[in-house]
Amino acid sequence: MPPSFLPTKFYYANYNAVFTRFPFFRFITNSLYVSFMVMFLGLIVTTMAGYSFARINFLGKNIIFMIFMAGLMIPYSATMVSVYIIMSKLHLVGSLWALILPATISPLHIFLVRQFMMTIPMSYEEAAEIDGASRFAIYFRIMVPMAKPVMLLAALQVFIGSWNNFLAPLIYLSDWNKMTLPVGLRILRGYMGTGNISEILAGITVSLVMPILIYLFGQRYLIEGITLTGVKS
Repeated sequence: MPPSFLPTKFYYANYNAVFTRFPFFRFITNSLYVSFMVMFLGLIVTTMAGYSFARINFLGKNIIFMIFMAGLMIPYSATMVSVYIIMSKLHLVGSLWALILPATISPLHIFLVRQFMMTIPMSYEEAAEIDGASRFAIYFRIMVPMAKPVMLLAALQVFIGSWNNFLAPLIYLSDWNKMTLPVGLRILRGYMGTGNISEILAGITVSLVMPILIYLFGQRYLIEGITLTGVKS
């Protein structure tokens, strides 16, 4: 007394127990795989959709965009049954792809990319069209590099969201070797919460390393992406 908020003795056996008694390294690699795949595929879908809504005129564009925006108001709990049925028909239940595919479409980030691309002057596209550039060349060589700040913002947010996702892995996964880190932390509690609290806290500390690193090295891109994202309609 009085109690100290700083540790007086460092005890590393709990970290060793987390990795030896449980397939904790497998949980981490599964979470990294899912998060990176969702981030990579999500950026492809998000930038293509955002570019289409911002620059291409086609029949029903505004209606389709409003349908996408309506997805922001629908919680995951309202769609998880229908998504589960679709994944079961595709024979993906129990695999990591059941977590990856539904998460590749993000209405929020499609909206942010669209708003950002609408602020880019049309003169860039017109000059490229005069030089004979195709629609895909304009998208890939002009729009994507110029939209890098908002793409980094979307990538970091999608990665963190996928890293922290607990409900979807709990629904789709039952094999320990395929579980992600949030569900793995739940396993550390043991049957009826009889797990070692010190090992649980050690696992939580390990799980915080990636979000902290992303925050430290990516906060500049997060702020830049939020600041530069336009609100032009």
